[in-house]
Amino acid sequence: MGLRTWSRSEAEYGRKVLNSGLEGASAGREAFLSGRPLTPILSESVQNAWKPAAIGAGIGVLSRCSRGRRKSVGNILAFGLLGSAVGFCAGFVWQNRHLVASSARGALRNIDKVRDEHWLQKNPIDYA
Repeated sequence: MGLRTWSRSEAEYGRKVLNSGLEGASAGREAFLSGRPLTPILSESVQNAWKPAAIGAGIGVLSRCSRGRRKSVGNILAFGLLGSAVGFCAGFVWQNRHLVASSARGALRNIDKVRDEHWLQKNPIDYA
């Protein structure tokens, strides 16, 4: 098998794996939502993520203030903003962990099917 044929075959296999993963993730999301709209779930997650954001901001500010040397206000605010962003992202991801897990399960299930088919094509089993 030449390099061109091999690379074309591998690119096609990669596209097949990617597409099956995306389809599986979509199916997993739909299975989790079971007909409910996604927007209210995400809105609730954003509302609930503000507490961890506030905690992260406090930790960021305190981490800069705790040192003995004098710090600039801009530096303290920057660390507070960074802590707030990290806290918000962590809270948002935590609120949506079941949705993400369902999507990941669906994606992996489909990817495994494609990988098994690919392996069987490369390694046919002769029962006779």
